[in-house]
Amino acid sequence: MKVLAPGKLILSGEHSVVYEKPALAMAVNRYVTASAISQHSPFISFNLADLAYEHRFRFTTLRQLKDRIKRKYERFMQGEFKIREVLQKPVELAQFAFMLFLEALNIKLSQGIKIHVESDIPIGCGMGSSAATILSIVYAIAHHVGVDLPAEVFYRLGLEAENMQHGYSSGLDLRVSLQGGCLYLKDGLILSRPVPSMTFYLVNTGTPQTTTGECVAAVASQFKTSSIWKEFEFVTDKMDQALQANQSQTVKEMVSENHQLLVSIGVVPRQVKNFITEIEQVGGAAKICGAGAISGEQAGVMLVLADDEVQLKKTCEKYHYSLLPVSGEIRGVHVV
Repeated sequence: MKVLAPGKLILSGEHSVVYEKPALAMAVNRYVTASAISQHSPFISFNLADLAYEHRFRFTTLRQLKDRIKRKYERFMQGEFKIREVLQKPVELAQFAFMLFLEALNIKLSQGIKIHVESDIPIGCGMGSSAATILSIVYAIAHHVGVDLPAEVFYRLGLEAENMQHGYSSGLDLRVSLQGGCLYLKDGLILSRPVPSMTFYLVNTGTPQTTTGECVAAVASQFKTSSIWKEFEFVTDKMDQALQANQSQTVKEMVSENHQLLVSIGVVPRQVKNFITEIEQVGGAAKICGAGAISGEQAGVMLVLADDEVQLKKTCEKYHYSLLPVSGEIRGVHVV
């Protein structure tokens, strides 16, 4: 038994979704895959293939780790820690989610368990790898112990876990990975949209030097009460209407406007801006799809609309960016 949780792309609304403005996002056919199998030893084993990590723990050790992380998060909320300091290692997110799930639902394991996780979602690049990791693990455990839970329970516990990574998670990544397809989200309302028929290209600029949590905090310090979020809302709503009407030129215009707004809040590095300028000069449009970056030259993944794929490949080669093939995924987290 394996559980697949898809990654996501934000088509419009990154950052503004934190301020209760709408977002448009789509699940894509890149996944975190997790499995949970019993083992006779009393240990909890974690094998995270993409991090080249394998280790086993006793329950008491994992409980102590969970409690320590929660205490550090409380200190982050009080301004004593940076969000980067809450988790000491990336693997701790998986371990925290595991223990949070078991304790919150009072699940007792009669024997040890081995959690195996692997992913083809680029880590830290704005494709929702953290949310997909959390969901794949807790969904695999629930299936393993035969517990049937509403999606809202997975969402609520997933949100608590994701906060340890991002500080103030909007929950968007979790919603998309849970439900799949294309979603319009606003004020707690979640509306399904047809998966866009347009051809999107995904360009990976590399893992940012700054985390999502750091970017969100930096933007909040300057723009929390700004009227710019109304401009983000206008762009998202107009893109939503254009996608439903299959108006490709309007979609392209909204991608460009979204890019300029993201530049305004300071999350698009200089080199990425230069790349996007070259794309626009040949009639295309592009924007970052995640939190971006407040330092360095990498900003995670970009969404690109381009009529000339050959020219796009050449431009990617010039900047040493990778072109990733993706398509929409109508399924959310599921068992195979």
